[in-house]
Amino acid sequence: MKKYVTVLKRTKLFSGVGEEDILPMLNCLNAVVRQVGKGEYVFRQGEYIRSLMILGSGRLHIQKEDYWGNLNILNEIRPGEMFGEAYIVPNSDPLMNDVVATEESTILFFDMERILTVCPSACPFHTQLIKNMVYTISDKNKKLVQKISYISQRSTREKLLSYLSDEAKRQNSSSFSIPFNRQQLADFLSVDRSAMSNELCKLRDVGMLDFHKSEFTLYDV
Repeated sequence: MKKYVTVLKRTKLFSGVGEEDILPMLNCLNAVVRQVGKGEYVFRQGEYIRSLMILGSGRLHIQKEDYWGNLNILNEIRPGEMFGEAYIVPNSDPLMNDVVATEESTILFFDMERILTVCPSACPFHTQLIKNMVYTISDKNKKLVQKISYISQRSTREKLLSYLSDEAKRQNSSSFSIPFNRQQLADFLSVDRSAMSNELCKLRDVGMLDFHKSEFTLYDV
């Protein structure tokens, strides 16, 4: 478990907690590590979650497939990000989505009851951990609102430009990479892949952007 202390130190959940304090906290929180391979399901729709999780390495997609096999990528989980917090309240409903590893990943599981209940040893940083969790949930809610702003755009072009514009701002560069391939981007924006690819070519032809695979450059025209 020691090798994950440095990773956790960089996460929002353990912000403000010293490395020397994280290891005893992991024991207090009953932390467990799980390795998953590329394409493996971490959870499937209908399962119950009883832990809070942090992605230590790799990449995960929160996705939903309808009765006819149409896929919608709701969110991407990157290393250091927390997930599963929406389902760990008492008597929570089962998962509405699937959690899939898009590459080999390492996940740390934490006992939610231990997080919310101050331990007998009264860890000095336990209160800080609870505060961090609230702040992290707030930040994730902002990201969900951001995605809603993408898919609420009226056209495929507007959805693309809205998403790519925000990525350029987030990465503070007109040239940047996105974490999706073409099909994944279409699933994330809830658009048809062929229509999206057609719009990308049109945007390139009018000089608004250029792209190669997952690399994009936006131009001021």
